[in-house]
This record gives sequence, C-alpha cells and structure tokens, in this order.
Amino acid sequence: MDRKVVIFDHPLIQHKLSILRDLRTPTKDFRDLVNEIAMLIMFEATRELPLEDIKVETPCGTADCKQIAGRKLAFVPILRAGLGLVDGCLKLVPNARVGHIGLYRDEETLQPVEYYCKLPKDIEERDVFVVDPMLATGGSAIDAINQIKLRNPRSIKFLCLIAAPEGLEKLEEAHPDVDIFCAGLDDHLNENGYIVPGLGDAGDRIFGTK
Repeated sequence: MDRKVVIFDHPLIQHKLSILRDLRTPTKDFRDLVNEIAMLIMFEATRELPLEDIKVETPCGTADCKQIAGRKLAFVPILRAGLGLVDGCLKLVPNARVGHIGLYRDEETLQPVEYYCKLPKDIEERDVFVVDPMLATGGSAIDAINQIKLRNPRSIKFLCLIAAPEGLEKLEEAHPDVDIFCAGLDDHLNENGYIVPGLGDAGDRIFGTK
C-alpha cells in the first residue's frame, strides 16, 4: 500500500501518548513509555517488508511459513533524544545495525548544527529508519536525512512521537520520497520553536536532565 504520512490513531498508542505528555510523569515511566510507543510504531512501519516462503519442521510435521526476505535494517537516532526510541525498535528487530547522527539546535536561529555522524559501513544495503521523538521545525530531520542520502541507502523512513504541522510540511517538501510515521500531530510551534501542546523537551524528560 502506497502511503506517505501515517498519523496513528491506535488506542494503545494514544493512551500511552497521553501519559507521556503529562508533566507529572516521572523520568523512568517517561523513558519506558517512549520505548513502548517506538515499538508499536515500528510494528506498523515494517509492515511492507518483503517476505519469502520457507518450510519449517515442527514437532508434528512440516509447515509452510514466511520469513523476511533478506532485508537489512538500520536504526539511526538523532542525538540525543532519538536514543530514547532505539531500544523499543531493537526489541522488534534485534539484528538491525544502529548508526548515530548528532545535531543540536541553535537557540537563536533554530537551525540544526551537526557535530557527529557515524553510520553502518554497509548502509547502501540497508533500509534506514531515522528516529527522533519530536518533529518540530523539521530542520534536524531534514539535515539528518540529507546526510544519510549521501550514502545511498535502499530506503529511508522517519519515525517520531509528535509532529508539528510546520515541521511535517517542511519534511515532506524536502524529502517527498521518505515515509513519515508519528504517534500524534499537534497544533503549532511557539515562538521558541517548541511543539504546542507537545510534551516539553523530550531529551530532558528521557534522561532526567530538566
């Protein structure tokens, strides 16, 4: 099925997202919820992986089964907040490789500044999932995907927890070939470039540094 942007309405995701937004949710619970939502998003984001037929010997006979047809995956979190989604993704695909892209946002210009990029050596053979909790202005996601495209991966998808309309529009415009999966679409960005109502600074809440 051809799809471009997926905004989840699944009850489990929406329930967990509500707890995640609550300013009273403690760091440990916040971190656990981020991983749980990431796992649920990844479940849907991998729906179109190709399958091949295999035969499996069970205790009672031979079963006609399916397995993923040799596709290699890579998860690339945008540091630092993106690290919070990686464990949830790896629970579903434990053999995936993990790259890292380090970006921070200039507080005056709101533009991303890159300070680190380390990707699997065989990235051109892999389907890449870029993960970051928030899609706010879109600058970090666009820059990270630009860097990954220089290495010619098989495909790229972007996963986030919450998106702002402004960031979603910019990412779609900059990378129309990248599918986007997010748990919720919020109202707008404030004057500081934060998503409203959002959930605050995801990195601070994941790592307890607020």
